[in-house]
Amino acid sequence: MILSSFSFSYDPNIKTNVVKAFYFSFLAYTIIIGLSLVLTKPIEDEKRTILHFANVFTNTGYIGFPVLNVIYGPEAVVYGSVFNMFFVLFLWSYGIMIFKGRMAREELREEVIKALLNPSVLAVYIGVTMMVFDLKFPELVLNSMSAVGYMNGPLSMIIVGAIFANVDIKSHLKDWTIYYGILMKMVLIPAILYLITIIIGDKSIVTNSIIILASMPSAAMTSIFAENFNFKRDYATMIMVLSTLISVLTIPALIRLIT
Repeated sequence: MILSSFSFSYDPNIKTNVVKAFYFSFLAYTIIIGLSLVLTKPIEDEKRTILHFANVFTNTGYIGFPVLNVIYGPEAVVYGSVFNMFFVLFLWSYGIMIFKGRMAREELREEVIKALLNPSVLAVYIGVTMMVFDLKFPELVLNSMSAVGYMNGPLSMIIVGAIFANVDIKSHLKDWTIYYGILMKMVLIPAILYLITIIIGDKSIVTNSIIILASMPSAAMTSIFAENFNFKRDYATMIMVLSTLISVLTIPALIRLIT
């Protein structure tokens, strides 16, 4: 979906907006990390770690891109792919540090290189190159990539369902931190980001696209990282799944507010 989204006619404003997307994506992640560190303070250590990770890393690809494509079209996916590039870079550096603590310089370097060679980041490199040199994919190739891209939404639901199948739901329903975490993730942080765009006077398709991606439910990596680092996997899965379910209400409400 990322590559196919770069295949349309550009005007100078779009190229300028891509640069703006880089700045605002970095700013958004900085704000989200800062807000999350403050808002998760009342939570015990292990749950706080999971909630902080869930706040920072959202389901940009499987759910976010299809939503952007429906609301604004491929132009928004271009801006969203810039945000997703930061997602990948932060995931394999800061995301690991959230669970593991500080990494040695060499280990951090290896993870950053791995992130820079991630397929979704490579897609941004190719897409930006195409945009700069005004290149287009052949129609047959473009249609094939678009068809694969449209699988993102259904595929995400399959993944969420498969992970959720092994969770003891009843044991977590009385845990207030789950509901607080979802309120924080799905309502408070997106609302504050939107308030910032009002303050700076920039409610454009660029900022709206990034806010929409930041308001997506928690990424599946929340559960995967929790399991890999021996944290509370079921707790992480509950956060991921419930935030996905509640997004059916929160995403339309946010879109109605900002558009």
